[in-house]
Amino acid sequence: MISRSLARALLVSVALMTAGGLLAGCNTDQVSLATNAKANQPVPPKLIAAMAEKDMDLQSPILVRLFKQEAELEVWKQTRSGQFALLKTYPICRWSGDLGPKVREGDRQAPEGFYSINPSQMNPQSSYYLSFNTGYPNAFDKALGRTGSQLMVHGDCSSRGCYAMTDEQIAEIYSLGRESFFGGQKAFQLQAYPFKMTPVNMARHRNNPNMPFWKMIKEGYDHFEVTRQEPKVDFCEKKYVFDAAKPADAKRDPVFDASAKCPAYVIPEEIASAVREKQAKDESEYARLVAKGTPVARMNTGIDGGMHKVFAAKIPEGSTGLSESAEGTTLQMLAMAKAPGTIPGHVNPPKPNLDAVASAPAPREEPVVAVSAPAANTRVASAQPAEKSQEKSGGFFSNLGRKMGFGADTTATTTPAPQATASVPPAAQTSTTPATAASRLKAAVTRFVPGSDKTKEAAKETPKPAAVAAKPAEPPKPDTRLAATRPALKPSVSDGAGDNTPMMSGAAPVVQSNSFDSRFSAVK
Repeated sequence: MISRSLARALLVSVALMTAGGLLAGCNTDQVSLATNAKANQPVPPKLIAAMAEKDMDLQSPILVRLFKQEAELEVWKQTRSGQFALLKTYPICRWSGDLGPKVREGDRQAPEGFYSINPSQMNPQSSYYLSFNTGYPNAFDKALGRTGSQLMVHGDCSSRGCYAMTDEQIAEIYSLGRESFFGGQKAFQLQAYPFKMTPVNMARHRNNPNMPFWKMIKEGYDHFEVTRQEPKVDFCEKKYVFDAAKPADAKRDPVFDASAKCPAYVIPEEIASAVREKQAKDESEYARLVAKGTPVARMNTGIDGGMHKVFAAKIPEGSTGLSESAEGTTLQMLAMAKAPGTIPGHVNPPKPNLDAVASAPAPREEPVVAVSAPAANTRVASAQPAEKSQEKSGGFFSNLGRKMGFGADTTATTTPAPQATASVPPAAQTSTTPATAASRLKAAVTRFVPGSDKTKEAAKETPKPAAVAAKPAEPPKPDTRLAATRPALKPSVSDGAGDNTPMMSGAAPVVQSNSFDSRFSAVK
């Protein structure tokens, strides 16, 4: 038994060395699997038992699917029937960026698309416990001029363009990939999506500019859904092609080039017909949902990535960010559940990109318009509510800042009514002050810091515009309460500055010299 294990380890070691070059991503010196204890951890007995129940072999091929919105990583494994079945779903501890593909180096985007993972991409010496390189950019990405490097699936629950798991999770996923290589699989497929490609999700994101790309990769999603087989992936004319085969009269297989014209190819009819049937059902349901008025998902307002709610519930001031919120199951309820792995003390939950919010241009303010109120002998000037006009033309953060008392001062913004009678003197006017970058930044922080929202209190304190009385209105006095309504910025979990900040069970103290930023020199 010992000799067999050593032989398997040496086999992978040879594969790593013959691949040439350094192991990509978060690596130090190249060390073979034969001498690395982390990389040789056995598959847990419970997972082996689950394989037996689902008619799977330990070393049968695997396939991985990732979903940003759901913050989930799925591991599928081939059964003895030859089809793939879902073995286990892992909640993702952290991913960064927005819904959509990675475009350029440094954009913090986690990639989307189809990628191939071979033994040389498995990194047993990762600075983030264990990792494997996604293979970004693939031929499609390169054809579009997209750039980026060292995009990983790794541990440490910290991400700058990667998909980050806990150390315990990545050890288990790594062991499944290792065993599939021992069983003869040359590479396993990684499918990364913005969300599960269902009609309701497609309807919710129908106005997203990435929709053409998402529809293209949904084709591969549908191929896998109807066949439960790993789809063959090719590229031509800067697009994906799935399960292409040579025509009946062709003498050789088609040759694909991501930047060149597509060669003659066909898709096997049994696959094509099943995909057409599924897509027809999806399109019918999509049309029904749009006609029903399914709300469009809000575009990213500067939020950096997402986190599964089971992890967000364990972190002080945690948030799921762009991932699905915990509606129906509160974070307080999930806080009692056991987390799937150790959450490091330096983890940063999703929060707004404050630099982007602060540097954004200030939105244009709607002018206050005087309107005539119906009356018998007098006409009274009244102010149009700023909130309603902002809902139509302003931004989210500006609107939120106004509600909280930041930005424009509308305490007495009225103008004289046209052709008012002599008994009604004109009301005093005050200027409208545009919202500053600092006020929008404060509003963004307030939205993501539970317990710091003073919106309701500010709304109670803010005087409402009243109708002009028969007497001349007194000049408005400066509002000295505005500063009191501004919530103080709270330190993040990684700051470790709060004296009363609770430390999670098993969490390590923050060590700045070993933080994610200092260890990860290459910007994703």
